[in-house]
Parts: sequence; structure tokens; C-alpha cells
Amino acid sequence: MRSLLLLLPISLVLLGVAIGAFVWAVRRGQFDDLDTPALDVLVDEDGPRAERAPKRAPDGAQAPADAAGDPELEPRDAD
Repeated sequence: MRSLLLLLPISLVLLGVAIGAFVWAVRRGQFDDLDTPALDVLVDEDGPRAERAPKRAPDGAQAPADAAGDPELEPRDAD
């Protein structure tokens, strides 16, 4: 019976800490986007997406889409 006098306050303190951590996580936005992090694992960073990134001009400005050399954006010859 004496052990309950010790374990009950300890369990209530731990419960309060758990609730506080949950409230803190909700306020910080930890549960706002649950889908994107799971899908990021499937993206191959060395694949075609990395090659198709827009190229930058020497001054740091973004180059026009047709000057980027993307074969999908280049005009096709009509036969």
C-alpha cells in the first residue's frame, strides 16, 4: 500500500509531462503535414528530378525555361 503513495504521484507527473509534450508539438506545427515526409523517402535525389532543376544565370537570376536546355521544353520539328 505504501508503494501506491509513491507510484501514484510519479505516474501523474509523467502523465502531465506527456500531455505537455503533446500540446507543445501541436503548437509548433509538428502534425500539420503528415504526408510529405513519408513520400520524401521515395524521391531519388540523384535521378531525373535533380537534372531538370532550373539552371541559374551567372548573376544568380533564374534562366528562362527555353534556355535551360530541357529537352521537353525545346520546340519539336513538325514533319
